[in-house]
Amino acid sequence: MPRRALSELSGVSPRYLAQIEAGEGNISVILLDRVAKALNIRIEDLLSEDGPLDGDVARVARLYKAAPEAVQGRVRALLAPENPTALRAHRICLIGLRGAGKSTLGRMAAEKLRVPFVELNDEIEAQAAMPLSEVMALYGQDGYRALEAEAIARVVDRHDRLILAVAGGIVEDAATYDQVLERFHTVWLRTSPGEHMARVRAQGDLRPMEGNPAAMDQLKTFLTTRTPLYQKAQAQVDTTSKTVQSSLNDLLAAIAKNRFLGRVGIE
Repeated sequence: MPRRALSELSGVSPRYLAQIEAGEGNISVILLDRVAKALNIRIEDLLSEDGPLDGDVARVARLYKAAPEAVQGRVRALLAPENPTALRAHRICLIGLRGAGKSTLGRMAAEKLRVPFVELNDEIEAQAAMPLSEVMALYGQDGYRALEAEAIARVVDRHDRLILAVAGGIVEDAATYDQVLERFHTVWLRTSPGEHMARVRAQGDLRPMEGNPAAMDQLKTFLTTRTPLYQKAQAQVDTTSKTVQSSLNDLLAAIAKNRFLGRVGIE
Protein backbone atom coordinates (compact mmCIF):
# COMPACT_ATOMS: atom_id res chain seq x y z
CA MET A 1 0.00 0.00 0.00
CA PRO A 2 1.43 3.46 -0.88
CA ARG A 3 2.47 5.38 2.20
CA ARG A 4 0.21 8.33 1.33
CA ALA A 5 -2.82 6.02 1.01
CA LEU A 6 -1.99 4.41 4.36
CA SER A 7 -1.66 7.87 5.87
CA GLU A 8 -5.12 8.86 4.68
CA LEU A 9 -6.69 5.65 5.99
CA SER A 10 -4.94 5.66 9.36
CA GLY A 11 -4.68 9.38 10.10
CA VAL A 12 -0.93 9.02 10.70
CA SER A 13 1.30 11.43 8.79
CA PRO A 14 3.44 10.07 5.89
CA ARG A 15 6.58 11.38 7.61
CA TYR A 16 5.74 9.55 10.83
CA LEU A 17 4.94 6.39 8.83
CA ALA A 18 8.36 6.63 7.19
CA GLN A 19 10.02 6.81 10.60
CA ILE A 20 8.03 3.82 11.82
CA GLU A 21 8.89 1.85 8.71
CA ALA A 22 12.57 2.57 9.28
CA GLY A 23 12.31 1.45 12.88
CA GLU A 24 12.95 4.94 14.21
CA GLY A 25 9.44 6.02 15.23
CA ASN A 26 8.26 5.79 18.82
CA ILE A 27 4.64 5.01 18.03
CA SER A 28 1.86 4.79 20.61
CA VAL A 29 -0.41 1.76 20.86
CA ILE A 30 -3.38 3.87 19.74
CA LEU A 31 -1.64 5.02 16.55
CA LEU A 32 -0.27 1.55 15.89
CA ASP A 33 -3.81 0.19 16.15
CA ARG A 34 -4.93 2.73 13.54
CA VAL A 35 -2.19 1.56 11.18
CA ALA A 36 -3.15 -2.10 11.72
CA LYS A 37 -6.82 -1.42 11.00
CA ALA A 38 -5.90 0.54 7.88
CA LEU A 39 -3.88 -2.49 6.70
CA ASN A 40 -6.79 -4.79 7.64
CA ILE A 41 -4.66 -6.89 9.99
CA ARG A 42 -4.46 -7.38 13.76
CA ILE A 43 -2.22 -5.11 15.80
CA GLU A 44 -0.40 -8.17 17.18
CA ASP A 45 0.57 -9.11 13.60
CA LEU A 46 2.58 -5.89 13.40
CA LEU A 47 4.46 -6.90 16.54
CA SER A 48 5.17 -10.47 15.43
CA GLU A 49 8.52 -11.36 13.91
CA ASP A 50 6.69 -13.75 11.58
CA GLY A 51 4.34 -11.07 10.32
CA PRO A 52 0.60 -11.52 9.72
CA LEU A 53 -0.83 -14.98 9.11
CA ASP A 54 -1.72 -15.70 5.51
CA GLY A 55 -5.36 -16.15 4.59
CA ASP A 56 -5.64 -19.93 4.95
CA VAL A 57 -3.67 -20.09 8.20
CA ALA A 58 -5.67 -17.25 9.72
CA ARG A 59 -8.94 -18.92 8.71
CA VAL A 60 -7.85 -22.26 10.23
CA ALA A 61 -6.82 -20.45 13.42
CA ARG A 62 -10.26 -18.82 13.70
CA LEU A 63 -12.05 -22.12 13.03
CA TYR A 64 -9.91 -23.92 15.64
CA LYS A 65 -10.61 -21.24 18.24
CA ALA A 66 -14.38 -21.52 17.68
CA ALA A 67 -14.47 -25.34 17.54
CA PRO A 68 -15.65 -27.54 20.44
CA GLU A 69 -12.92 -28.96 22.68
CA ALA A 70 -13.36 -32.45 21.22
CA VAL A 71 -12.69 -31.16 17.70
CA GLN A 72 -9.68 -29.19 18.93
CA GLY A 73 -8.31 -32.39 20.46
CA ARG A 74 -8.61 -34.26 17.15
CA VAL A 75 -6.88 -31.41 15.33
CA ARG A 76 -4.01 -31.46 17.83
CA ALA A 77 -3.69 -35.22 17.42
CA LEU A 78 -3.49 -34.89 13.63
CA LEU A 79 -0.86 -32.16 13.86
CA ALA A 80 1.18 -33.80 16.63
CA PRO A 81 4.80 -34.37 15.59
CA GLU A 82 4.75 -37.78 17.29
CA ASN A 83 2.41 -40.71 16.96
CA PRO A 84 -0.21 -40.53 19.77
CA THR A 85 0.30 -44.20 20.55
CA ALA A 86 4.04 -43.65 20.97
CA LEU A 87 3.40 -40.71 23.31
CA ARG A 88 1.26 -42.93 25.56
CA ALA A 89 3.91 -45.66 25.59
CA HIS A 90 2.54 -48.48 27.79
CA ARG A 91 1.00 -46.24 30.43
CA ILE A 92 -2.58 -46.93 31.51
CA CYS A 93 -4.68 -44.49 33.54
CA LEU A 94 -7.90 -45.49 35.29
CA ILE A 95 -10.44 -42.68 35.59
CA GLY A 96 -13.90 -42.47 37.16
CA LEU A 97 -15.70 -41.44 40.33
CA ARG A 98 -14.74 -42.70 43.78
CA GLY A 99 -16.02 -46.20 44.39
CA ALA A 100 -15.75 -47.38 40.77
CA GLY A 101 -12.88 -49.72 41.66
CA LYS A 102 -9.84 -47.82 40.39
CA SER A 103 -7.60 -48.65 43.36
CA THR A 104 -8.73 -52.23 43.84
CA LEU A 105 -8.82 -53.25 40.20
CA GLY A 106 -5.78 -51.19 39.27
CA ARG A 107 -3.62 -52.85 41.91
CA MET A 108 -4.86 -56.34 41.01
CA ALA A 109 -4.42 -55.79 37.26
CA ALA A 110 -0.92 -54.38 37.74
CA GLU A 111 0.08 -57.43 39.79
CA LYS A 112 -1.36 -59.75 37.16
CA LEU A 113 0.36 -57.93 34.32
CA ARG A 114 3.59 -57.42 36.28
CA VAL A 115 3.71 -53.66 35.90
CA PRO A 116 3.95 -50.94 38.59
CA PHE A 117 0.77 -49.55 40.13
CA VAL A 118 0.67 -45.93 41.27
CA GLU A 119 -2.03 -44.00 43.13
CA LEU A 120 -1.68 -40.38 42.06
CA ASN A 121 -2.82 -39.10 45.46
CA ASP A 122 -0.04 -41.17 47.11
CA GLU A 123 2.42 -39.48 44.77
CA ILE A 124 1.03 -36.06 45.76
CA GLU A 125 1.26 -36.87 49.47
CA ALA A 126 4.86 -38.08 49.09
CA GLN A 127 5.90 -34.94 47.25
CA ALA A 128 4.10 -32.61 49.68
CA ALA A 129 5.28 -34.63 52.70
CA MET A 130 1.85 -34.44 54.31
CA PRO A 131 -1.52 -36.26 54.20
CA LEU A 132 -3.98 -35.32 51.48
CA SER A 133 -6.33 -33.76 54.02
CA GLU A 134 -3.58 -31.34 55.07
CA VAL A 135 -2.72 -30.64 51.43
CA MET A 136 -6.32 -29.61 50.83
CA ALA A 137 -6.49 -27.56 54.02
CA LEU A 138 -3.22 -25.76 53.30
CA TYR A 139 -3.35 -25.26 49.54
CA GLY A 140 -7.07 -25.49 48.75
CA GLN A 141 -8.60 -26.94 45.60
CA ASP A 142 -6.52 -24.80 43.22
CA GLY A 143 -3.29 -25.72 44.98
CA TYR A 144 -4.23 -29.39 44.90
CA ARG A 145 -4.88 -29.19 41.15
CA ALA A 146 -1.44 -27.66 40.62
CA LEU A 147 0.20 -30.46 42.62
CA GLU A 148 -1.88 -32.97 40.67
CA ALA A 149 -0.55 -31.64 37.35
CA GLU A 150 3.02 -31.78 38.65
CA ALA A 151 2.48 -35.35 39.83
CA ILE A 152 1.23 -36.41 36.39
CA ALA A 153 4.37 -34.95 34.80
CA ARG A 154 6.61 -36.84 37.27
CA VAL A 155 4.83 -40.13 36.62
CA VAL A 156 5.27 -39.68 32.86
CA ASP A 157 8.97 -38.93 33.33
CA ARG A 158 9.53 -41.98 35.56
CA HIS A 159 7.39 -44.63 33.91
CA ASP A 160 6.82 -45.88 30.38
CA ARG A 161 4.86 -48.87 31.64
CA LEU A 162 2.42 -48.75 34.57
CA ILE A 163 -1.18 -48.56 35.72
CA LEU A 164 -2.15 -45.26 37.34
CA ALA A 165 -5.28 -44.48 39.36
CA VAL A 166 -6.33 -40.83 39.57
CA ALA A 167 -8.94 -38.85 41.49
CA GLY A 168 -12.36 -38.56 39.91
CA GLY A 169 -12.19 -34.79 39.56
CA ILE A 170 -9.03 -34.70 37.44
CA VAL A 171 -11.21 -34.47 34.34
CA GLU A 172 -12.41 -31.00 35.39
CA ASP A 173 -8.96 -29.47 34.91
CA ALA A 174 -8.80 -29.25 31.12
CA ALA A 175 -5.02 -28.84 30.82
CA THR A 176 -4.19 -31.72 33.17
CA TYR A 177 -6.81 -34.00 31.64
CA ASP A 178 -5.48 -33.24 28.15
CA GLN A 179 -2.07 -34.34 29.42
CA VAL A 180 -3.58 -37.57 30.76
CA LEU A 181 -5.35 -38.30 27.48
CA GLU A 182 -2.18 -37.56 25.51
CA ARG A 183 0.27 -39.51 27.67
CA PHE A 184 -1.85 -42.46 28.90
CA HIS A 185 -4.16 -45.09 27.51
CA THR A 186 -7.30 -44.27 29.50
CA VAL A 187 -9.99 -46.61 30.88
CA TRP A 188 -13.17 -45.31 32.47
CA LEU A 189 -14.31 -47.53 35.33
CA ARG A 190 -17.96 -46.82 35.98
CA THR A 191 -20.86 -48.08 38.07
CA SER A 192 -24.26 -46.88 39.30
CA PRO A 193 -24.57 -43.97 41.76
CA GLY A 194 -25.87 -46.35 44.43
CA GLU A 195 -22.89 -48.66 44.12
CA HIS A 196 -20.48 -45.71 44.08
CA MET A 197 -21.85 -44.59 47.43
CA ALA A 198 -22.13 -48.08 48.94
CA ARG A 199 -18.55 -48.99 48.06
CA VAL A 200 -17.11 -45.81 49.52
CA ARG A 201 -19.03 -46.35 52.77
CA ALA A 202 -17.98 -50.03 52.86
CA GLN A 203 -14.37 -48.84 52.79
CA GLY A 204 -15.08 -46.95 56.02
CA ASP A 205 -15.23 -43.51 54.42
CA LEU A 206 -18.38 -41.83 55.71
CA ARG A 207 -17.55 -38.37 54.33
CA PRO A 208 -19.98 -38.56 51.40
CA MET A 209 -22.98 -38.95 53.73
CA GLU A 210 -21.94 -37.49 57.06
CA GLY A 211 -23.89 -34.31 57.75
CA ASN A 212 -24.98 -34.11 54.12
CA PRO A 213 -28.43 -35.55 53.37
CA ALA A 214 -28.16 -34.35 49.76
CA ALA A 215 -24.97 -36.37 49.14
CA MET A 216 -26.62 -38.79 46.71
CA ASP A 217 -28.04 -35.96 44.64
CA GLN A 218 -24.59 -34.37 44.52
CA LEU A 219 -23.03 -37.63 43.44
CA LYS A 220 -25.57 -38.00 40.64
CA THR A 221 -24.81 -34.44 39.54
CA PHE A 222 -21.08 -35.19 39.48
CA LEU A 223 -21.73 -38.28 37.40
CA THR A 224 -23.97 -36.42 34.97
CA THR A 225 -21.65 -33.47 34.43
CA ARG A 226 -18.47 -35.54 34.22
CA THR A 227 -19.80 -38.32 31.99
CA PRO A 228 -18.99 -36.46 28.71
CA LEU A 229 -15.44 -36.01 30.01
CA TYR A 230 -15.08 -39.63 31.14
CA GLN A 231 -16.35 -40.75 27.74
CA LYS A 232 -13.16 -39.41 26.16
CA ALA A 233 -11.42 -42.50 27.56
CA GLN A 234 -10.31 -45.08 25.01
CA ALA A 235 -12.09 -47.90 26.84
CA GLN A 236 -14.83 -48.37 29.43
CA VAL A 237 -15.43 -51.07 32.01
CA ASP A 238 -18.82 -51.21 33.75
CA THR A 239 -18.47 -52.74 37.21
CA THR A 240 -22.16 -52.45 38.15
CA SER A 241 -23.44 -55.52 40.04
CA LYS A 242 -20.28 -57.48 39.26
CA THR A 243 -17.84 -59.29 41.51
CA VAL A 244 -14.32 -57.97 41.84
CA GLN A 245 -12.99 -60.94 39.86
CA SER A 246 -15.49 -60.41 37.06
CA SER A 247 -14.63 -56.71 36.85
CA LEU A 248 -10.92 -57.54 36.89
CA ASN A 249 -11.41 -59.94 33.98
CA ASP A 250 -13.24 -57.22 32.06
CA LEU A 251 -10.44 -54.73 32.72
CA LEU A 252 -7.75 -57.20 31.64
CA ALA A 253 -9.77 -57.99 28.52
CA ALA A 254 -10.04 -54.27 27.64
CA ILE A 255 -6.29 -53.82 28.11
CA ALA A 256 -5.54 -56.83 25.93
CA LYS A 257 -8.09 -55.95 23.24
CA ASN A 258 -6.71 -52.43 22.85
CA ARG A 259 -3.08 -53.60 23.24
CA PHE A 260 -2.39 -50.91 25.81
CA LEU A 261 0.60 -52.91 26.99
CA GLY A 262 1.50 -54.32 23.60
CA ARG A 263 1.42 -58.08 23.24
CA VAL A 264 1.35 -59.51 26.75
CA GLY A 265 0.42 -62.84 28.15
CA ILE A 266 -1.92 -63.09 31.11
CA GLU A 267 -1.27 -66.04 33.42
